[in-house]
Amino acid sequence: MRYADGPTAQVEIHIDAPPSRVWELVTDINLPARFSSEFQGAEWIEPATRAALGATFKGRNKHPAVGEWETTSYVVGCDPERLFAWQIGEGEEPGAQWRFELVPDGDGTLLKQWMRMGPGRSGLNAAIDAMPDKEERIIERRCEEHRRNMTATVEGIKALAERA
Repeated sequence: MRYADGPTAQVEIHIDAPPSRVWELVTDINLPARFSSEFQGAEWIEPATRAALGATFKGRNKHPAVGEWETTSYVVGCDPERLFAWQIGEGEEPGAQWRFELVPDGDGTLLKQWMRMGPGRSGLNAAIDAMPDKEERIIERRCEEHRRNMTATVEGIKALAERA
């Protein structure tokens, strides 16, 4: 797998709560920071105050190999109780794309979290540029880190939604 291929990671979980409850949680842009080892939190950029198409937010991240950094995200999909999607960076070449998809599932919700690297450059490209012969291994490791954090996030959302 090469970065130019747009590597993806996805996790999903069944939640015994209606999409309306799950939606409240997935659109809280700070909630994943409670469960992720990398994502540290976010804040809406004015005039945005909540999830809406075109809204922007600034996210803070930390990784032991890279340090700390901020990103600006643009909400590119917002269909209440169905889809919340954003991309890192503006335009046609985002550094990454992320989304939560909610699917009614009996009395509950199937929650999917998905991400795609690229097609624009991101911090990962510095490592690939420095070690092009290890690109596949770098991407595989990064996808696994994303899957671990995404799994922790959807499991945390499940626990909160089912507790309510």
